Amino acid sequence: MNGIYHKVGVRASEIEVRQALTTKTGLSKWWTNEVDGNFTSGVSAVGDSIFFGFGHGNPMEMKVREMETKRVLWECVSGPEDWIGSHIDFQLNSGKESEAGSMTIVYFRHQDWKKESEFTAHCSMKWATFLLSLKDSIEKGVGRPAPNDIKIDDIN
Repeated sequence: MNGIYHKVGVRASEIEVRQALTTKTGLSKWWTNEVDGNFTSGVSAVGDSIFFGFGHGNPMEMKVREMETKRVLWECVSGPEDWIGSHIDFQLNSGKESEAGSMTIVYFRHQDWKKESEFTAHCSMKWATFLLSLKDSIEKGVGRPAPNDIKIDDIN
């Protein structure tokens, strides 16, 4: 089983982090500004499709498979060939309290890739930059969603 695994701490409550992962506004502040789908009452729900565009080709479609207080799980149903059938999993845990306030630890997995490749390496690094964008969007109010994301290699 091929996959990507990252951990990042965000100085915010689990509720704030969850909103960034489950609302159109939240997602568009850190991953890509091209987000569409059925956000019933402003929030995605199990069974919903979320579409993410990156300015080239058709948008990727993620199906929400699980939505819990501490977990958001998507399945890629259309997009890059290596991503189809893969799962993107965000697990939220309370971090240590400090003078700076509460911290939420985000454990991120992008698993069930068809194969490991140069594209996997690219996406691993891109996910790291987007997770830092998630952190900045919540902590500082400004992330770096595509197309304003950090360009890391010859793929983008």
